[in-house]
Amino acid sequence: MSAARIRAGIRGNAPELGLAAAGGLAAVAASFAAAGDPTAFVGAAVEAVIRDTAPEPVVEFVRSDLRDLAAPTLLATAVVAATALFALFGLAGVAVDRRTDSLGAGVAVAAVLGGGASTLLGVGPLPALAAAVPTALVPVTARATGAPTTVSKRRRTLLGSVGGLLGLAGASTVLGTQRGGSIDPEPLDEAAETETLLSTADERSLDLAGTGGLVSDSFYEVDYSNFDPTVRKDDWSLTVTGEVEEEVTVDFEGLRDMSTEHRFVTLRCVSDPLNGNKMDNALWTGTPLADLVEEAGPGGGCECVRLRAADDYYQVFPLAALRNGFLAYGMNGTELPKGHGHPVRVLIPGHWGEINVKWITEIEVLDRDAEGYWEERGWHGTGPVETVAKIGSVDERDDGTVRVGGHAYAGTRGVSAVEVSTDGGDTWSEATLSPTLPGDDVWRMWAHEFAADGTHEVVVRAVESDGTVQPREETDAYPSGATGWVSRTVEAER
Repeated sequence: MSAARIRAGIRGNAPELGLAAAGGLAAVAASFAAAGDPTAFVGAAVEAVIRDTAPEPVVEFVRSDLRDLAAPTLLATAVVAATALFALFGLAGVAVDRRTDSLGAGVAVAAVLGGGASTLLGVGPLPALAAAVPTALVPVTARATGAPTTVSKRRRTLLGSVGGLLGLAGASTVLGTQRGGSIDPEPLDEAAETETLLSTADERSLDLAGTGGLVSDSFYEVDYSNFDPTVRKDDWSLTVTGEVEEEVTVDFEGLRDMSTEHRFVTLRCVSDPLNGNKMDNALWTGTPLADLVEEAGPGGGCECVRLRAADDYYQVFPLAALRNGFLAYGMNGTELPKGHGHPVRVLIPGHWGEINVKWITEIEVLDRDAEGYWEERGWHGTGPVETVAKIGSVDERDDGTVRVGGHAYAGTRGVSAVEVSTDGGDTWSEATLSPTLPGDDVWRMWAHEFAADGTHEVVVRAVESDGTVQPREETDAYPSGATGWVSRTVEAER
């Protein structure tokens, strides 16, 4: 077939293609509105398929190179793919109608394809039905568009039909957003204790222009899905299963009755670039994890566990890593926000942020070793975090001096010093460090002042508690996390 005939065919079918695209978008939006939970509509289901089946090189590129654009790119791809899928179902209904001259047959085919595909994707009955209705409207609007005898009437009918379907899509999106399952974290009963600790962190923070203190003003969020589950604390429970003597289940009230601790814990994302912004610190409130696991009597042949979340995310740990693990239900004096795992998440000291499972619902003791979600895709997030010292502040002062500073982190190994060079690494000076905060997995702040006399290549490196100096060699985030000396060119005149 020639290119000219293909172009002519597209032009001839343009009205049906436009109707089908509008119907596909309306189907996706209607399922979103009907689901009541953003994790349960067809867009989220298609996103999961794309995310879970993407080849490893694609996953590496998206996480390492797109960085902050990774999540919106995945979401846009999923919405476009879902829209195209339901548009095809609508076009199938149009084709059946034209072949059989039976609108009922066309509507039935479109509806069955739309509802059936939704069900196969794991969508519930109501969202599946909601997606089927706009899909079935495509052959209806296509026949209505072809009915008028004049071009002007046909055009008005087409525009009205497309507009109606797009209006349905818009209204459904608004309704779905309003029904999205918001969580309003409540203050913790231990507010006085947390306030004292937060005040301590504020007092120990260094005053650095353009960067936060020892407790982050805002905490980064990275998840494998764009759609966070809505888990109410009254409905939540955690079960220790698998190779155990007896399964143990605890609900939120039971967890709150256990011993309470407050811990400062820093998290860094494994995809965080060398001087990136995906590293933060907070005061977490919760209870030790080990007692709950020991109560179940763990066995198995690998001394390892799989942690599962309400959004089907999972990670695998050595059982020993859980000995200092923490079940957190509070963050900076309030209950966990939804985006940080409300009502309960896990914190495993010294490991990358992705390993600290949010919305945890199950701890499965395994009989044989396995890999976590990201390890199956080539990442090594279960390893210890890499040591890093970041430059977050460069303050050029009127007196001709420059004050640089930032945060340094080495996981449970701790930071004993930060060294700064202003001549590209030829000579080094020890920076001022903030006093330590209580906790075994906490960052520190550093600051250094020097007289500016032109161009300076400022380089910074951290020293761990045992004297180990952070290695100079730079590594990319993939697969084991970025490390290396951070540098920044400072140009200033006296």
